[in-house]
Amino acid sequence: MLDILLIDDELEIREPLEEMIRDAGHTVFTAADGAAGLEQVQRRVFDVVISDVRLPQVDGMTVFRDVRKRSPSTDVILMTAFAEVGEAVAALKEGAYDYLVKPFDIDELLVQLRRIDENRALRRELEKMKGELSGRNTRSMLIGESPPIRRVVEMVKMVASSDVPVLITGETGTGKEVVARMIHEQSARRDKPFVIVNCGALAENLIEAELFGHERGAFTGAVKKREGRFKAADGGTLFLDEVAELPQAAQAKLLRVLQEGTFEPIGTNTPVKVDVRILSATHRNLAERIKTNSFREDLFYRINVIQIHLPALRERPGDLPLLLRHFIQRFLPAGSTTVPNLSPAVWATLAQYTFPGNVRELSHAVEHALVLSGGREIELHHLPQSMTHAATGATLIEDATLATVRPLQVALREFEQQYLMRVLKVADGKRMRAAEMLGISRKTLWEKLRNGTHVVEHREDEPTTFAADMG
Repeated sequence: MLDILLIDDELEIREPLEEMIRDAGHTVFTAADGAAGLEQVQRRVFDVVISDVRLPQVDGMTVFRDVRKRSPSTDVILMTAFAEVGEAVAALKEGAYDYLVKPFDIDELLVQLRRIDENRALRRELEKMKGELSGRNTRSMLIGESPPIRRVVEMVKMVASSDVPVLITGETGTGKEVVARMIHEQSARRDKPFVIVNCGALAENLIEAELFGHERGAFTGAVKKREGRFKAADGGTLFLDEVAELPQAAQAKLLRVLQEGTFEPIGTNTPVKVDVRILSATHRNLAERIKTNSFREDLFYRINVIQIHLPALRERPGDLPLLLRHFIQRFLPAGSTTVPNLSPAVWATLAQYTFPGNVRELSHAVEHALVLSGGREIELHHLPQSMTHAATGATLIEDATLATVRPLQVALREFEQQYLMRVLKVADGKRMRAAEMLGISRKTLWEKLRNGTHVVEHREDEPTTFAADMG
């Protein structure tokens, strides 16, 4: 059903139309002149505006053009006398949905509204399908089967059905925005806006204007009125990334929005009411920031009704094969028919690397390597230098000075056996699943395992038994 604004100065026309549109199941707001209609348009976004062309104070064409500028997605139907058809036709060229010549049959208007409703539903469905077929698998999914990730997924399912504020914590690059998108897309607000504000990327003097909007002339450079991110997210979800970077003044206003659901744009004392769910994220320790008086304690408790913590990549090494496969498939050039293998040296480097940039760093590394490898096997020199230098400059040299240096092929074979055992452990001993995770056939996996010394015979439905703890 639609949210509709009906503007007509004739009561004997406005009231019957309002009643019949409401009887059809739509929500109707009314205005008796163009100025009153503009006030309502400034306060909220409507699905449809139905307006007479001839109106007192502000004419219908002015209302139409203001609606087009403020909310391009709003459909406008103009009601006009026969003598004003030329203006209505001009409005069609500017983007009006349609016009009706008075007197008209109310059923004609209801048919128009039904078509608009059906078209909007179709667009929402297409956008949803587009997201599921493209972005959803990469932007709105946590990749991994480790216990910490499973706990996060379960938490997302539990909190998505409510509107409580959620604080998402974790190191940089762990996927905090992905979790926020998952919460939004699994919530009842999924068809409404998901608006992101990176609080750490905005200049301090612009944060309040960005969040809450401003009136024209409110400050130097404010040449026109602008609605803020809160207004843009009305009905949906606002994700405040790096919320710890908010200055004190913006924190106070944010607290008021959470408490009262209203805010005042810069340059006005008129409160604006919004219905927004707040999701926040930070890699900072907010408890420490509270101690230093750089973050409000009362705001902390408001945004931290539920907290979801994301583990660092080094804390879930068993997910590395799944993440590698995911990013290789994601970044393969269009038209590629084969998936490149990773050399044992690359496996060794990635397995020992601590990933200070977490999953984001791994994603960039895979994309970097695929470009340089040209579709062939990914070798050590295809990885970013930061990774290879960390490996050769620290752990490998340290190992070489503390232990007997072995031939390279022997060391690689030993690493391969250890890595295969790790993947089998993640796969609960299921060889077929482990082979899929590794991107090799079950036969190849079994042959590699037969060449090792750490695995004993087991049936496919039994867990793998280890003769040595491979971590």
